[in-house]
Amino acid sequence: MNLFDLTGETAAVIGGTGALGGAMASALASAGAHVLVMGRSRDRGEDCVTRLNETGGSAEFVYADVNNRNELLRTRDALASDGKTPSILVNAAGGNRPDATLPPGGDFCAIPLEAWTGVFDLNLVGGVLLPCQVFGEAMVAAGTGSIINIASLSGITPLSRVVAYAAAKAAVINLTQFLAREWAAKGVRVNAISPGFFPAEQNRALLYRADGSYSERGEQIIGHTPMRRFGVPDELAGAVIWLASNRAASFVTGQNIVVDGGFTSTTI
Repeated sequence: MNLFDLTGETAAVIGGTGALGGAMASALASAGAHVLVMGRSRDRGEDCVTRLNETGGSAEFVYADVNNRNELLRTRDALASDGKTPSILVNAAGGNRPDATLPPGGDFCAIPLEAWTGVFDLNLVGGVLLPCQVFGEAMVAAGTGSIINIASLSGITPLSRVVAYAAAKAAVINLTQFLAREWAAKGVRVNAISPGFFPAEQNRALLYRADGSYSERGEQIIGHTPMRRFGVPDELAGAVIWLASNRAASFVTGQNIVVDGGFTSTTI
């Protein structure tokens, strides 16, 4: 079991204030890593840190604006001066915008450019590119590190409605593979996790009716999921701990680990 022991490692979880990011932060803390919960919401970040520390983990909140390269550089250098350079980076920031979503019968040609670029800035540029450039640079210099980018099954299969989000997540998978190839000989592994449908604040109204029953969209998704249910955030724990561990996943890089209850194994 020491294959999965992360004692002595520092893990930065960008987007750790969200449901999925928080679950992965908790998993890394349970494996012994000191977790830096990074994001812009101090209140949510401190709540997450409190939960991790109360359950025996070691965690602290670090304010970070992932769309500001200079601020990320200052954060990285401040952490380094305090002996807390991350050896594990989880890029879990992301999301969608209503004006970048295409409703049934909607006009793709009418999607505003601002909405499209906003989704790419959130999921690709700030969500993955800038953190990889800033913290990945330090990992390359140290000759070791594990980067885990959170993509989506929609990056593999272009789901209806979430066209900009799906395209951005496809780019995340592509960038993950590019960096894996570039940094493999430099001791840095780069992988992705593509979650399936995990109900959270931003998509709960899409998946459930007010009475708690599945919406029409939710029923369609369940109908295409062999396990006949949605995922829960804790079900990402095994994948993130495995990919983070240099002992358990020492020869694993450039991979996209899908955690979706079998959704992508079916014909849509």
